[in-house]
Amino acid sequence: MAPIKAVFFDAAGTLFETREPVGETYAAIAREYGVASSAQAVDAAFRRAFRAAAPLAFGRGRTPEELRWLEREWWRGLVRETFSELGKFSDFDSYFEALFEFFAEPAHWIADPEAIPTLKALREQSRILGVISNFDYRLYRILDGLDLARWFDSITISSEVGYAKPSAQLFEAALERHRLAPAQALHVGDSEHLDLAGASAAGMAAVLINPKMDGSISITSRAGEISSLSATIEAVRFLDSI
Repeated sequence: MAPIKAVFFDAAGTLFETREPVGETYAAIAREYGVASSAQAVDAAFRRAFRAAAPLAFGRGRTPEELRWLEREWWRGLVRETFSELGKFSDFDSYFEALFEFFAEPAHWIADPEAIPTLKALREQSRILGVISNFDYRLYRILDGLDLARWFDSITISSEVGYAKPSAQLFEAALERHRLAPAQALHVGDSEHLDLAGASAAGMAAVLINPKMDGSISITSRAGEISSLSATIEAVRFLDSI
């Protein structure tokens, strides 16, 4: 098999996390606008709405301004649906703007402590590094604010490409940017459905971060699990050897 020339990473849930649970943030800010609901109820409603939502994917051929508007409207609809049975806001638009800007702020996210050491080690091995994410344009600011953006050669997001995970076409778009064959790339993520299945469908090697697994890596037929972000280095070494 071809050696691994590039390593791509999912963003939220893999490279970084919110500082507090999403439901807590949604509920806390909602109370400022007249809706009193528990974090647990909001979190459950958010997850239902998120699963039912259309993909956050709009595609090429649109102006940056149009993409930014579409991204905000996508989130506006999701937030409105989340609270559809939880209460009535005194000013929903103001609530949404406050929430949207809250999650645009890097200070409200925290990088995995293993992220920078792992990226640095891979860079020293002359690997191409990239992000493949079902995120919107706020990702650029978050990665920069967490001191992660400088390590990446490309950032590929669903809203701009027009395809969202688990579609193989999102992964293929990232490969095309670097003129890579699928066999030359590894994708690292935290979702079996979105990351592992999607990257595998594109022909890439893929690993899922599973902190509960025994051992540091378990890979069969170029797909498997790693125990932590830093185990990516061992996974790359293994894939180079087969």
